[in-house]
Amino acid sequence: MILLDYSLPSPEENLALDEALLIQSETQSGTHRELLRFWESPTYFVVVGVAGKIDQEIHREACERDQIPFFRRASGGGTVLQGPGCINYSLVLDLEKREGLYDVTKGYRAILDRLIDGLNVPGLEREGISDLTLNHIKFSGCAQKRKRRTLLHHGTILYNFDLDKISIYQQEPLKQPDYRQQRSHSEFVCNLELPLSQIKSSIAGAWNAIVSNEEFDYPEVESLIEEKYSRREWNEKF
Repeated sequence: MILLDYSLPSPEENLALDEALLIQSETQSGTHRELLRFWESPTYFVVVGVAGKIDQEIHREACERDQIPFFRRASGGGTVLQGPGCINYSLVLDLEKREGLYDVTKGYRAILDRLIDGLNVPGLEREGISDLTLNHIKFSGCAQKRKRRTLLHHGTILYNFDLDKISIYQQEPLKQPDYRQQRSHSEFVCNLELPLSQIKSSIAGAWNAIVSNEEFDYPEVESLIEEKYSRREWNEKF
C-alpha cells in the first residue's frame, strides 16, 4: 500500500483529492490501486455528509459570522468541524482483493479493528457503526464511498483540537448512536492525546503502508472543485 502524507491548502482541494484518488484507483490496476493518505487543514471548516441537511447540521449564523466555510463531501456520515489538531486518514482499498469489505457493517468493523490494533491504546474501542472511542468518549469518526471495485474509507482523529469550537458551529445531531446517551458535544468528544507522528506511524504500520520510491501521479482535482466543492448548488443542495 502506498503512503501519502499530503495536505493541500484549502478544504475544497483536500475533499476533492480524496474523491479523485478513489476515481483514479477505480480505473487503475496493479500496485497503485491501494493507498493511505494523511492530511490536515490549516483552517477551520465544517463538512456535512452527502445527504446532510445544512440547516439541521450546522449553526449557519455562527459560521457566516466567523467566516467558517461549510462543504458537502461525497461520502455519507455525520457533520464534522475540522481544522488544526484534527488529522484525516483516507484509505482507498481494493474490494476485489478484500472481499470481506463488501458487507458495509463488517467492512467498517474490519477497518476500525485494524486501526485499534495499530494504535494500541488501553481503553480504545469501536462503538456505534463508525466511531472510535477512548473510555466511551469519541475521538474519531469515519465515512465511506463505494464504487464497483474500490472503496474510499476516510475518517478524522482529534489529537490536539479546540473542542470548545464544535458546539459553536455544529448543531447536536438528530440521529445519535445509542452509546452517546444524549450527551452534548462537550461531554461526548475528546482528543486522543498522542503525538501526531505516533498516530501516523501506528496507522501506517497497521496497513503496511510505505512511501513509494516511484513518482506518484496525483489526479487532477480542479474539475471536481469546479463541478462540486466550490458550488453552492452542491454544498447546500439539502
